[in-house]
Amino acid sequence: MPEHKATVAAEIGLHARAAAVFVRAVTATGLPVTIRKPGHSAVDARSLLEVMTEDFAHGCEVVLNVTADALPAGKSPAEVDEALAGLAALLEAPEAR
Repeated sequence: MPEHKATVAAEIGLHARAAAVFVRAVTATGLPVTIRKPGHSAVDARSLLEVMTEDFAHGCEVVLNVTADALPAGKSPAEVDEALAGLAALLEAPEAR
C-alpha cells in the first residue's frame, strides 16, 4: 500500500486544534490510516487521543499508511494514494485549516 511522508508544519505540532482538524480529515476519507514517526510504532490516525499522545511536534517527520489488508471494499490503490497525499498536504500546511 502507498505510504506518504510529511513534516508537521503547525507551530505547536499536532496538539488541540491542529490534531482535531487532522483527525476529522482522516475520518472523512473512510480509510484506516495510521501515523507514526520513523522508527516508532504506528497509531490510529482516526483517534484524537492517540494522535495527541504521540507528541507529533513542529518539524517532526511522520509517515502515513493504510495497510493492504485493511483496505475497505471499493477503494482502489489510486484512491488511497490520493487520500494520503491530501492528508500529507494538510500536515505540511503552516496552519490547520
